[in-house]
Amino acid sequence: MTYATLKSDTLLMLTATIWGFAFVAQRVGMDFVGPFTFNGVRFALGSLSLLPLLFFSRRQRSKIDSILPHPSTKQVLWGGSLAGIALYLGASLQQVGIVYTTAGKAGFITGLYVVIVPILGLLWRQRPGTGTWVGAFLAVVGLYLLSVTETLVIAYGDSLVLVGAFFWAGHVLLLGWLSPKVNPLMLAFLQFAVCSLLSLVTALFTEIITLQAIRQAALPIFYGGVFSVGIAYTLQVVAQRKARPAHAAIILSLESAFAALGGWLILGEVLSLRGLMGCLLMLAGMLFSQLWGILKSP
Repeated sequence: MTYATLKSDTLLMLTATIWGFAFVAQRVGMDFVGPFTFNGVRFALGSLSLLPLLFFSRRQRSKIDSILPHPSTKQVLWGGSLAGIALYLGASLQQVGIVYTTAGKAGFITGLYVVIVPILGLLWRQRPGTGTWVGAFLAVVGLYLLSVTETLVIAYGDSLVLVGAFFWAGHVLLLGWLSPKVNPLMLAFLQFAVCSLLSLVTALFTEIITLQAIRQAALPIFYGGVFSVGIAYTLQVVAQRKARPAHAAIILSLESAFAALGGWLILGEVLSLRGLMGCLLMLAGMLFSQLWGILKSP
């Protein structure tokens, strides 16, 4: 393993750790503010944290222009708005679901987007490989053990997070389509801003917003906005310049494991043996779907 690869993998592991522990921050924040208020302020901080990078990128325009396309303002706005809407739907379902479930379970269920992405690719006639189908099977069995009760009913909070995972997968596919066409930093800034705006508007109609409550939730909001959105996104961008795509996908999927670890260490969340087996199967499914490509490659 080269130094560049080791450095990239380390940054990706740090990113996965930050994102995993963000589920704890999201859970704690719900003790003080509503889910839409939390997301609104969180993503506003996330978009603001990218302003220094945007300013720096403009100063380096001569270098960037040689590798980035030159989309019209309309393309940038439309792309950022579409990504922001997808982000809003995924984040909203996840945040509301966390009110009714644990940080660890939410992390594992959200992580299913790793398996869902290639399956949704069928809509674009992209045929998933054997590894994806085996991984999906393991993940579904794990989800059953983790979330489905003895009466064959999936828990309410878990069902919301699961639906949100499909929107996260759609968001990944959308970014994959948009990223080659627009400046990735501008795309990130716009999608965070749009998500924040939609969340705050929703909060105005569904929640009671007070400055005192926001101050009480300041620490988890700050972590969720600056660390999870601003810093982790930047680390991911820097790391993936040199990282192997397969390495990146596998390491980032460990976010769910860090969510469970954070829930146990900080919130005292404890999984039953059945739930633990479900988590292990889900993690195995996520990793198998990514590792299969490496094992099959020459």
